[in-house]
Amino acid sequence: MTPAPPPVRWGVLSTGRQAAAFAEDLLLLDDAEVVAVGSRTASSARAFAARYGVERAYGGGPGKLAADPDVDLVYVASVNAAHHGAVRTCLEAGKHVLCEKPLTTNVRDAQDLMRLAEARGLLLMEAMWTRCLPAVRRAARLVVEGAVGTPHLLRAATGGRAPAPALARLRDPEGGGALLDSGVYPLALADLLLGTPQYIDARSLSTAPLVDDTTALLLGYPSGAMAELACSFATELPAHADLSGSEARIELPAPFYAADRVLLHPARGPSRAWHLPPTGRGYTHEASEAMRCVRAGLTESPLVPWSATLGVLTVTDAVRRA
Repeated sequence: MTPAPPPVRWGVLSTGRQAAAFAEDLLLLDDAEVVAVGSRTASSARAFAARYGVERAYGGGPGKLAADPDVDLVYVASVNAAHHGAVRTCLEAGKHVLCEKPLTTNVRDAQDLMRLAEARGLLLMEAMWTRCLPAVRRAARLVVEGAVGTPHLLRAATGGRAPAPALARLRDPEGGGALLDSGVYPLALADLLLGTPQYIDARSLSTAPLVDDTTALLLGYPSGAMAELACSFATELPAHADLSGSEARIELPAPFYAADRVLLHPARGPSRAWHLPPTGRGYTHEASEAMRCVRAGLTESPLVPWSATLGVLTVTDAVRRA
């Protein structure tokens, strides 16, 4: 019998709600261990460490965590504008990185990190957990297998009224806005199911300079397919997604970015449904994929390839410029 590999030793950078949810899901994985946490303040890091039984806590940003010799893989969950600097610090210290979406706020910075990861032979993976969920992967396979026929129209939206504590982050012109905060989810789904768009049309509503409160997009593809996408932190939007084609319609019930089911509605014949609930809150799947890639010596994940990350950022760059 082949012995089980030793656990991958994680460092968690940030102590906010997202980092806490991810750490809780890591506790469900036998081959993962959180050994260190880093934050801007030592008190916050110590409180997080005490809550999750983490041995070491570091304040002062990413530097000390990245220098910890016992950390194999760092999960970066800081605010969007801080991703580039934090990930670069970790890569320069020889750490593999799983970074929250969006990987960076623009294509240029993402390419910089990808070049560095490739040169160092380190994994760099955007934490676009939706692409790793069993239900979403099944939906993608159905499209590849021709279950919908020729794809015609994808519709997906996500958004809701942001609570007051989140508004300062969302209205930061360096990395805020609905598009970078939640719009990357429908864009990532469109990239997965339809590929690279040929044209982009978008309109935004804003109450602060350089920050979109609500954005609607229409993307067109060489195949003739279209995607109607929307995102907002100012109003509630239906969070389901569906792809209609010449032979059938695929539906991911709300919230599609955390889907636990996929439904297929053929033009002729009965509908089919697959119930594929995620493990834990769903972050286990991206964590397992990151650890699989580290053990395999990969610098990028086949489930969340760099091309997909750059494809989404190419759209957000174009929309934000406009």
